[in-house]
Amino acid sequence: MRKKTTMITIILTLLALGFAIFLSTNHQANPTPTSEETPINDQRQEPNEPIELPEGEISEPPASELKDEFAEAIQRTINYFSGKKTNVVAIGDSLTQGVGDSSEQGGYVGILDRQLNQNSEVVTFENYGKRGNRTDHLIKRLKQTEIHDSIQQADIVLITIGANDIMQVVKENFMNITYEIFASERNNYETRLRDIFAELAAINPDASIYLIGFYNPFENYFEHIKELDMIVDEWNETGRQVAEDYRATFVPTKDLFISNSTNLFAEDHFHPNDEGYQRIAERILNYLVVDE
Repeated sequence: MRKKTTMITIILTLLALGFAIFLSTNHQANPTPTSEETPINDQRQEPNEPIELPEGEISEPPASELKDEFAEAIQRTINYFSGKKTNVVAIGDSLTQGVGDSSEQGGYVGILDRQLNQNSEVVTFENYGKRGNRTDHLIKRLKQTEIHDSIQQADIVLITIGANDIMQVVKENFMNITYEIFASERNNYETRLRDIFAELAAINPDASIYLIGFYNPFENYFEHIKELDMIVDEWNETGRQVAEDYRATFVPTKDLFISNSTNLFAEDHFHPNDEGYQRIAERILNYLVVDE
């Protein structure tokens, strides 16, 4: 047991060193905002049943197949929302902001907007993603008039939040990182996430809420480290449980980034690139639309 704990400590310390270098480089490229939200690095209706993923090794679908599935998902969504006035509000961190999107048009939110509204406006989108946001930041931002009022008018709310909470654990425990610290902080993350969902329910009890799960970017730095994968899985499971308790929908993304043939990360090896965001957008569409 002592050897295992020591090994986990060494592994996570290496992780901290790697991300310390990443964060230092990112900080120089992106000056710290003057606001209190200093970055570390920003349903009620039933969705269709998510596709069951096979256990074991995941093979990579052909690119043409992915494009066809995405086009079909787009058309299903357009058909579903046609004749309705649907407002979508996206809140959260850099994944909602779209960091890593080469077009700088809002990542998965921008893709959904452009594809769904390519012929006529079917859905309106408002994007309040902010790089560096943690759960404690988002709780405060929900009280801002602009965001509060937008959520009040929303039919659907999309959320990405929590990755920077994990990063904060690394930052605050740089010299003494253990698995137990991540497990303990996950409880605090759950408390704050429940506060977010409670606030959303108070603002707009009729909106359909979708919490978009984590993928695992740590594999780009430290391959074959099972403890890191376990941490991501456990935090995802916490998000899934909280979403279910508030009758919201959890949208998994971790499996989308298991690829041996396609690069899905931007130059920082942390955020998705254009293809990565497109996969997230397609997955969200599969959860938004009710198949009749």
